[in-house]
Amino acid sequence: MEYDGRTVAITGASRGLGAAAARRFAAAGAHVAICARDTEALGSVADGIEAEGGRVTALRADVRDEFDVERFVETAAREGDGIDVVLANAGVYHGDPTETLLADESYTAFDDHVRTNSRGVFTTVREALAHLNDGARVLVPSGSVAREAKAGLGSYAVSKAGAEAVARQFAAELEYPVGIVDPGQLSTDLTGNGPGRDPADVADMVLWAAGLPEGELNGEVLDLRTWKAATR
Repeated sequence: MEYDGRTVAITGASRGLGAAAARRFAAAGAHVAICARDTEALGSVADGIEAEGGRVTALRADVRDEFDVERFVETAAREGDGIDVVLANAGVYHGDPTETLLADESYTAFDDHVRTNSRGVFTTVREALAHLNDGARVLVPSGSVAREAKAGLGSYAVSKAGAEAVARQFAAELEYPVGIVDPGQLSTDLTGNGPGRDPADVADMVLWAAGLPEGELNGEVLDLRTWKAATR
């Protein structure tokens, strides 16, 4: 699918799935507006997109701060004549994956997981609403840990369940289609670069989800199997 003339706003785009999706959308012709807390890593992603001939707007923003997010989406909309796709991707993991027991976690870690991974989705979508174009799409990446409890993932799993709940509630209330994208286990900095797929290998899944008809983007989870079956 081509995205010429469209603007895609992506949070948490300095690495992982956010960075991979930004590169892929830019290659498809979109103006990508990207944000993250790590300005150096974000700048590297932006430089790479520009080197490939893509159009990108990069801005440091922390999804825990609604004023940062407000400034980001306003800039994205101004530079791109509104927003056509929102990818609320920013996330954190405090601890060692599979070794983080909920009962042992600090209140600080619990609060930051929820504030970033759950509230951050709410903040991103809420602030973007005033800038969405007709036919815009909202996507929230997630994983099976949000639905299937697994020991050792602690409040990170709790926060991802919260992110999915936020997405479903928005899907029930908004005029814009909202979908949850589950690309399976990825190998990223967030997961300690452990076993999993390269985010670049599933970036096309995000583009596919953004282009689905309204009735197919309805707050339900779109997983890897669904994507592969639809695009084989």
